[in-house]
Amino acid sequence: MDMRPTLRQLEYIVTVARLGRFGLAAEALNVSQPSLSAQIAEAEAELRVRLFQRSRAGVTPTAMGSEVIRRAQRILREVEDLRAITRGDTPFGGRLRLGVLPSIGPYLLPRMVSRIHEAHPDLRLVVREESTQNLEQGLKSGRLDMIISTPEDHPNTRQDHLFTETLWVAVARDDPLASESGPVGAAQLKDRVFLTLDRGHRLSRIVYALSSQCGGTVSDEYEGTSLDSIRLMAASGAGIAILPELYARQQAAVGAEVAIRPLQVSHSTRDIALIQLFQDIAAAGTSLIARALRDEAASRGLITGASP
Repeated sequence: MDMRPTLRQLEYIVTVARLGRFGLAAEALNVSQPSLSAQIAEAEAELRVRLFQRSRAGVTPTAMGSEVIRRAQRILREVEDLRAITRGDTPFGGRLRLGVLPSIGPYLLPRMVSRIHEAHPDLRLVVREESTQNLEQGLKSGRLDMIISTPEDHPNTRQDHLFTETLWVAVARDDPLASESGPVGAAQLKDRVFLTLDRGHRLSRIVYALSSQCGGTVSDEYEGTSLDSIRLMAASGAGIAILPELYARQQAAVGAEVAIRPLQVSHSTRDIALIQLFQDIAAAGTSLIARALRDEAASRGLITGASP
């Protein structure tokens, strides 16, 4: 007796959920739309659930459909891992779609990606820089295989702690804080204006908490779309930019328009983890990526290892 739904039907279900339209899914899968619709209908009949709500705007998963999609993604990933293990193939089937925070990617990944390529030339890393919210959506939809992000923003996932960053402040060269060196304490930030990214980023929430803790305020006139933009706003005297350590260390080495100092305030750190959909066994190759990321972070002076 054939197993139903089939792996092919699970692949169809996941693709429709990812693309949001039967036509786009059929094109991506190289099948006709009637054939795709028939296979989805057969799977729905076998499972005795309605998987998608159809409208002119496209399709959206039902509540039960979302659960089926999540489990289908896991089954397909485990089957791919099984094939890779039995064939001795390149990790991740030769292609890893990796999402990363913009405040991490450019400063951590280049040398790490180069080393991975040298060791596994057949492994293709597809890297996407996205906000915290978009990384979460991409992971759940199956658009991304793994993400590098702040663990508290992605509950019910498998998380491998990579490193912990201290946050730093950047101020204009004529700011009083620029005349000293060493860590900046909470008392020195009282009544100051804080600059941050828009609220789709975890860094924004950290800055709001720090501002409240230090007796400052967050600027309601400017929300940056990049770390470069808030650094340049700080250089103009508009406020104090709060920057992650990876970025701040690079700017301290090459930048001249701002003074940069580390923060010494409680809760002025952020943890970074390699995150994937929860499963009993990590995807084959997870340790390879996690180790390479930790090695690169350690080479840049960050605290790596087990989660604090």
